[in-house]
Amino acid sequence: MANLDFLASNDAAEQLAQINRGIEKEGLRVNQAHELATTPHPQLLGSALTSSWITTDFSESLLEFITPVHKNIHDSLDFLADAHGKVASLIDNEDIWAASMPCALPTDEKIPLAQYGNSNIGTMKTAYRRGLGYRYGRAMQTVAGVHYNFSLPDAYWNLEYERYCNQLNQADTAAGTFSNTRLRHYTDTRYLDLIRNFRRNYWLLIYLFGAAPCVDASFLEGRPHNLDKTGTRDYGMPHATSLRMGDLGYQSAVQKSLFVCYNELNNYIATLQGAIKTPYPAYEKIGTLVDGEYRQLSTSVLQIENEFYSAVRPKRVTQSGEKPLHALRDRGIQYIEVRCMDIDPFAPLGISEETIRFLDTFLVFCLAYPSAQCDEAEFRRIGENQARIVKFGRDPDLQLDQHGKLINARQLAADLLGKMQGVADALDCANQNTKPNVKANQKHASALATQREKIEDQSLTPAARLSHELQQSGSSFLEFTAAQSARFMQQHRARNISSQRNNAFNNEIAASQKLQKEIEQNDSMNFDEFLKQYYSR
Repeated sequence: MANLDFLASNDAAEQLAQINRGIEKEGLRVNQAHELATTPHPQLLGSALTSSWITTDFSESLLEFITPVHKNIHDSLDFLADAHGKVASLIDNEDIWAASMPCALPTDEKIPLAQYGNSNIGTMKTAYRRGLGYRYGRAMQTVAGVHYNFSLPDAYWNLEYERYCNQLNQADTAAGTFSNTRLRHYTDTRYLDLIRNFRRNYWLLIYLFGAAPCVDASFLEGRPHNLDKTGTRDYGMPHATSLRMGDLGYQSAVQKSLFVCYNELNNYIATLQGAIKTPYPAYEKIGTLVDGEYRQLSTSVLQIENEFYSAVRPKRVTQSGEKPLHALRDRGIQYIEVRCMDIDPFAPLGISEETIRFLDTFLVFCLAYPSAQCDEAEFRRIGENQARIVKFGRDPDLQLDQHGKLINARQLAADLLGKMQGVADALDCANQNTKPNVKANQKHASALATQREKIEDQSLTPAARLSHELQQSGSSFLEFTAAQSARFMQQHRARNISSQRNNAFNNEIAASQKLQKEIEQNDSMNFDEFLKQYYSR
C-alpha cells in the first residue's frame, strides 16, 4: 500500500504531478426577481442531450457545466471560466444562482423537468427525472453542487503495483509487462480503499466547505422540517454547515436502509443492481405508465444506478448505450467522483484553486493511509456523523462517533489535518519538480494551512461567513445571493474568451444539435420496447 515515503519518492512525485481532474458545476438560471427561470434550456447553448460542456441536470432551469479532463488546475478553472463566460454571453436577463440552496421556487409542478428531445434515450432521461419528482419532490432536485472528478495516471498505478509485488516478493510480469487483469484488480482495490477512507472523513469537507446554513421559505413549502426562522423568508440552524447534505437535500429514507458495500467492487455492483430490481411499495403506488405517460422508469428502489445518493462514487466513462455498472464490471474503476461539495457563494466559479488543492491533498491522503474494511455498523456511524456535522458542525462542543467513542469534532479535524501535512508537502514537491523534502512553492501546504485556520476559528468557514453577511447586512438569503449572482454574472460577461476557445464552443453547439437529430432519426423501436430492452441487459 502507498505511504508517505513512497509518495515522496522521485518516481511517485513525477506521477503525482499528473493527477487527472474534471469539474461538473451546477447552477440554476434565475430571473431578475430572484425567481427560478422556468424558460426552456436556451437553444443557443446547443443540445442538452449531447453537448460535452453544457447540459442540464434535473430541470430545464438547472445548468451543468462540464470541464474536460485536465492535469493542470489552472487549465480546469480557465475552461470553467470560459464556459461561464460563453453562457453569460448567450442568455439575457438571467443570472446563474451563486449558491447550492435554490432561489425563490414556484410550486412543485411548475418546476420544469429537463427535456432532451424525442429520441428514446432523451425520453428516458426525462421520464427518470419525472420519477425523481414523484419520489422526492421537484424542489429537492433544484439543490445544486459541484462534483469533482479525480484519478491518478496509469503510470502511477504501475509504480505502486510494482512496489506492492516487490513487498510480497511476487513476480507478476510477463516479458516485462504487468498482468492487466491483476493490475486492474489492484487498482480497483486501491480506489475502494480511497473511497472507504473518504467516507470515514468527508464530514471534514462538509465542515470546511459547507456553504448552506439557511434556505428560502419557498423551498420548505409543504415539507416537514425542524429549522428555525432566521429572517423574513429565511430558515436555518445556528450551527448548520450544509443543509444540502442533510435531510432537506439529496437524501432518501428508503436508500438509508441500503448497506452499499465499498469493500469489493463486485459487492458494490451487486448491491445497486439488487436495488434496481427490487420493487418498493410506495413507488408501486405511484405507478409506471399512467394515462400514456411514464411517471417513472420502474417501481424499484432505484430506477437506475445514478439515483443512489452518495457523497462519493467509483466511476468509469461509459460507451454508447452502456450502463454505468456494466462499465465498472467490465473495465474497472477509472476515477472517483466527489459529490459533497457545496457551491462556494464567495467564488465566481463556485470553487476555487485553493479548494481544489486541498481536495487533491485530502484524496491522496485517503489513498495513502490504511483503509480497513467497512462493516454495516461503521456504515451507519458514518451516516450519523454526517447528520451531526450538517446540523451542528459549527458548535465547538460537537462530538462525533469514532469506533464507538464520542470525540470532539475539532480535535478530530486537527488530527486529520496534521496527518495530511506530509501529503501536502509531497504534492508541492511533485508540482514544482523539486527533490523530495525540498520546499519550493507551497500551494498545497498553504491550502492546508487555510483549512487549519477554519478549525481554530469557525467564523472563517463559508457557512459562518454567509450567516454573518446576512446578519450584518440585514439581507435575506435571496437578496444576498441575488447580489452575488449578479456581480459574478457581470464578471462572466466581461470574460475575454480566446477566439480558439470561442470557436470550439460554437462548433460544439452546432455539433451537439446535429448529433441529437441523428440520434432521433436512427431510433429503430418504440420507447416501450427500448425500456424493456434496457432493463433486460
